[in-house]
Amino acid sequence: MAARSPTKTSEPSDKVSVICRALRRAIIEQALEPGAKLPEDSLGERFGVSRTIARHALGQLAAEGLVELRRNRIAVVATPSWQEARDAFDIRIELERLVVRQLAGKLTKAQIAELNAHVDAEERARGGSDAVSIRLATEFHILLAHMTNSPILVRYVSEVAYRCCLTLSLYSRPHSTECAINEHRAIIAALGKGDAAKVMELMHHHLDSVANRALVAPTPQRGRDLLDILAPYADEVTGERVVKLTKVARRG
Repeated sequence: MAARSPTKTSEPSDKVSVICRALRRAIIEQALEPGAKLPEDSLGERFGVSRTIARHALGQLAAEGLVELRRNRIAVVATPSWQEARDAFDIRIELERLVVRQLAGKLTKAQIAELNAHVDAEERARGGSDAVSIRLATEFHILLAHMTNSPILVRYVSEVAYRCCLTLSLYSRPHSTECAINEHRAIIAALGKGDAAKVMELMHHHLDSVANRALVAPTPQRGRDLLDILAPYADEVTGERVVKLTKVARRG
């Protein structure tokens, strides 16, 4: 019997991934605010897909904690409570302590160079949009998780890191990115030296400081049109120009 062509079976999944990438980045960069409605028909129109595919994408983002699914198939950007936000950071601290413990003294020169290059990108973004700085900072942590070669750690770190991004868009106050960048460089240095205890302490302090920058008062809603908000994100991912993490170098 002839083998099935993968094109037709993979196409819906690919479209779901495209929508998820675009929405995830729009949420992380605070273009879509907590509580913003995400109608299936509007998403279908924006991305040129059926409502069913849009619904699957929203379900995936709901599993990541970025979207809330309410009655009558109404989806909105999640609005975590203060306690949920604090819990997410506490869980993230423990997960990322495990990540750096596994990586201490085991990174290749290519991997260390890749981490430094990412922090260089954070440095170049300093002074611009806080939302972009937060996204780049989050991607640094996800890059570390990828370097463990552990699918479970990659999945859990990614999900909790994205939830923390959402928290920062809701509760955070303006802050200097210089501290976070210096902390990332200190983490890289400790990883290179193989000092597991030191790098675990640095990661704990770093993420706890990020959490403590959060305020109780939410930022005011801007009330922009969904299609206008998503236009640059949809165009970017459908044009295959989405910014992706650099392929992680394999450890030799």
